Amino acid sequence: MTRLGDLERAVMDVLWDVVPGTSDGVTVREVADALDGRELAYTTVMTVLDRLAGKGMVQREREGRAWRYRPAASREAHIAQLMLDALDLGGSRDAALVRFARSVTGTEAEVLRAALGSEAGLTGPGSTGGDAVGADALTDRVDGPAGRRPAGEAAER
Repeated sequence: MTRLGDLERAVMDVLWDVVPGTSDGVTVREVADALDGRELAYTTVMTVLDRLAGKGMVQREREGRAWRYRPAASREAHIAQLMLDALDLGGSRDAALVRFARSVTGTEAEVLRAALGSEAGLTGPGSTGGDAVGADALTDRVDGPAGRRPAGEAAER
């Protein structure tokens, strides 16, 4: 997965924050207006969106003479892919995973336990225990309502 530059990240943040999964997307003008703290030319925003489309980060559809843009995957899916890509950088994946697991907070560890338990089909004592985050709550937080994964997001790696 491609890492994003600062401006690309700002544009993706607008799309992730503004465009709900059921939306038809936003125009270049709407993205430029949402980036109100920056003094960017319309053509600059248009170029960034075009490059993001080329990288597969956004989907676009023609509407008259303009394009409407929406994220190809959720912010969470993007971050998860970055984490998986980092594991592929070399060395021992197992060692990196153990180091990561030891560095998370207690709440984050509960989220990981719930996700792993859900993937393994575990229920009952010790899987999620209902203490911090149950499997259903985790699914809603990661996949969105009703366990639906955003478009372009695979269920498995």
